[in-house]
Amino acid sequence: MNGSAFVEVDNVAMRYGLEGGTLALENCSLKVQPGEFVSVVGPSGCGKSTLMRLVTGLWPATEGHVIVAGREVWGPHSEAGMAFQNPIMLPWRTILDNVMLPLEVVEPHRGQLRAQRQMYEDKALKLLALVGLKGYDKHYPHELSGGMQQRASLCRALIHEPRLLMLDEPFGALDVFTREDLWLELQSLCTTLKPSVILVTHDLREAVFLADRVLVMSSRPGRIIAERTIPFGRPRSLDDLYTAPYQAVVQDLRVHISAARQAERAAKEVAHV
Repeated sequence: MNGSAFVEVDNVAMRYGLEGGTLALENCSLKVQPGEFVSVVGPSGCGKSTLMRLVTGLWPATEGHVIVAGREVWGPHSEAGMAFQNPIMLPWRTILDNVMLPLEVVEPHRGQLRAQRQMYEDKALKLLALVGLKGYDKHYPHELSGGMQQRASLCRALIHEPRLLMLDEPFGALDVFTREDLWLELQSLCTTLKPSVILVTHDLREAVFLADRVLVMSSRPGRIIAERTIPFGRPRSLDDLYTAPYQAVVQDLRVHISAARQAERAAKEVAHV
């Protein structure tokens, strides 16, 4: 495979349980280049979140290879920062302490935290300021809205300077206006910090607005069946969402996903015959 890719998923299969268990992924391959933002979309249950867990090392692949930063993934690794639909803030810790949590776990930061705490706090405060949370570092999670907590969650995912940012439906539980505001915040963060990003989302507008490239997955067992390079420059404006070229890309992706869903229904009908 191409050695320049930062993430390489090579002909991966993932089966839950023993032989005969659910086959979530099969013949799944993709690449993500350094600093590239890739969105992954597809029908519900197609294995998008399973793919995320394989890349972060939370689960091992049944077949194939997962390589991050030139190394095969055999378990959790420090290259990735993760944010999920639920920000999962620890209620007894301040926002600053929640953001700094990965530093207590990930080396070499864990060994340096005590001696260099002020430096790390300054870094956390800078991240909070970047997402509009300046002055909220001493607040507790219950004092922040859902959107503000998700901003803090993004800071926590980035505090240890991961080269890979994994986002699993991070804005799915938020209202549309808050979600769009956070698209702009994420775009700004990625422009500044330049991590490689994999975003799993059901929102095609979100996928197109944020990504350099969008990958479409088939129905289960999931594999990549289409990809679309996004032709728009950066920074992108929310006004772009309503232009004909933007809507044409969204519609093209919708056609691919509709075809995948129809194929799934046809397969189920054949199975019941």
